[in-house]
Amino acid sequence: MFGLGVAGMAVANALCKRGETVILADDENTKQHQDFARGLNCEFVNTTDETAVMSVLKRIKRLAPAPGIPEGHHVMRVARQMGLSISSELELAYNFEELREGGPRPMLGITGTDGKTTTTLMTAAMLRAAGYQSMAVGNTETPLVAALDTDAQVFAVECSSFRLSNCEHFRTSASVWLNLAPDHLDWHTNMESYTAAKAQLWAHSRAGDVAVAPVDDARILKFAQESTARIVTFGAIEGDYHAQDGRLNSPHGSIMNISEMKRALPHDITNALAATAISIESGLVEPSDVARALSEFDNAPHRIEFVEIIDGVKWFNDSKATSPHASAVAIKSFQNIVLIAGGRNKGLDLAELASQPQRVRAVVAIGDDANEIEKAFDGVCRVVHGESMKEAVRLARTLAVHGDVVLLSPACTSYDWYNNYMERGEDFMQCVRNEANLNQQHSE
Repeated sequence: MFGLGVAGMAVANALCKRGETVILADDENTKQHQDFARGLNCEFVNTTDETAVMSVLKRIKRLAPAPGIPEGHHVMRVARQMGLSISSELELAYNFEELREGGPRPMLGITGTDGKTTTTLMTAAMLRAAGYQSMAVGNTETPLVAALDTDAQVFAVECSSFRLSNCEHFRTSASVWLNLAPDHLDWHTNMESYTAAKAQLWAHSRAGDVAVAPVDDARILKFAQESTARIVTFGAIEGDYHAQDGRLNSPHGSIMNISEMKRALPHDITNALAATAISIESGLVEPSDVARALSEFDNAPHRIEFVEIIDGVKWFNDSKATSPHASAVAIKSFQNIVLIAGGRNKGLDLAELASQPQRVRAVVAIGDDANEIEKAFDGVCRVVHGESMKEAVRLARTLAVHGDVVLLSPACTSYDWYNNYMERGEDFMQCVRNEANLNQQHSE
């Protein structure tokens, strides 16, 4: 087991519980890793020791990389050269579930560049509304392998490209591929590798499975057509599942009024259509269950999350947007935007950020790659630099006027200033609330 983060530890626990002999490995040799290995009575190897790594690779029958291990890592390269079997967390979990006493439980899969978590949570909510004990797992707080020993009756599985890589058998009875845009090119060697990983969602489908694809993306539709699954489409205007006349519609009739959804930004509607499609087409959910779930659904934090209104300016936290495509989706939701963007780029072209110049009035560039943000908006609008989140918020406040929106949508990872996007989002919201409190004090 290579990589001892949350998913790696969950896999190690599952393997040991099932009687496998496991060797643990990580690039870092910490007390936590040593204690974890000791607790499982497993050997631990620091992968910076190349001699030890070669010795281990010659002894094992299978390598299980954690989702955070890039495919270009030297251990991965050597393992492939040696012809070792390599299995991701999803693959191992799927194989365990196939051997479950009483048979495997249904799994619904969700992948895509953006919108995965929201669509996964929506799907799990629809399944709960239908009376199932469901869990949202995978690229969430709970890896699939860690959920296998729970009482869940059905799983909504968020399938990142990291987790879909190195799958030989993994499949779900119904699944959706939401969209495709460049991302994670710091992990994958190129766009072709990233796309191929996503395509594993349908690579092992069987007759009777359902592949849900966006009606307006020929690339994704082609992969669906190459599978053995039954194809169902969704789209904002066209598709088997679509929006029309202010309603969500399906082949089975109208589902609900869009106005009944708690939030209905353009991407909320397409995510809802995708979740509706796999839920209903799986045969597990009725249209009435969908309407009930969506009318009560609250989005996950840090995804175009409303924070405050200060002097007529609305502030939104979209810290989860770590790619230009994700930020472009957020920008499409508003007009008169003061954008806070930047961080550590993932090797992506940031030009897409400026693809809607009529919506962005000014930009506050932050983080390691602030200069790349400035370059993307060269000649488009005013750009200033913030050297901390506190300064960025104060600069945005000076730039924004009544009726504007200040949007933190970084298009980059948070790893320059923070441990994760959640920390970044929390810091942003605290800085905004501090500004709101100061404003309140001055007005009293």
